[in-house]
Amino acid sequence: MKNKALVVIDIQNDITKNYKEIIENINKAVDWAADNDIHVVYIKHNNLSAGTRTFKPDTRGAELVPDMKIVSKNIFTKTKGNALTSEDFAAFASENEIGEFYIAGADAIACVKSTCYNMAKEGYIVHVLSDCITSYDKRKVDEMLRYYESKGCIVKKLNEVM
Repeated sequence: MKNKALVVIDIQNDITKNYKEIIENINKAVDWAADNDIHVVYIKHNNLSAGTRTFKPDTRGAELVPDMKIVSKNIFTKTKGNALTSEDFAAFASENEIGEFYIAGADAIACVKSTCYNMAKEGYIVHVLSDCITSYDKRKVDEMLRYYESKGCIVKKLNEVM
């Protein structure tokens, strides 16, 4: 059987304040994964673009939020939207034979979208935890959930997979 991982994307201090609405669910997902021998992975975004102010390496804004449960040392950094572009994360997934991912995090129309699309394209089983994702523009979340499904992802609420 292929191994599984919960991947929490970009829940960092510089992310939208909307994360507060899902942090309780993310923490429940982290507990569920840890209790069920599912790898827990945290992805941090580092913004290297000149002229931007958020997610700058080695700043408070780039740190994971203090109200999120951290249960593993599996913290990987990416500089592009797709989490698989982090060579360290891709190597971790390969070494641990992970074939199935549960996705939580932000931003539904950017990094979560790119990660889900690329994971599905690579042939992974991708579960999007619909009550564990948010966006700067929450009005677009439902549209994104339909998009994820159209790309082969399985969209469910956390309590439906627990």
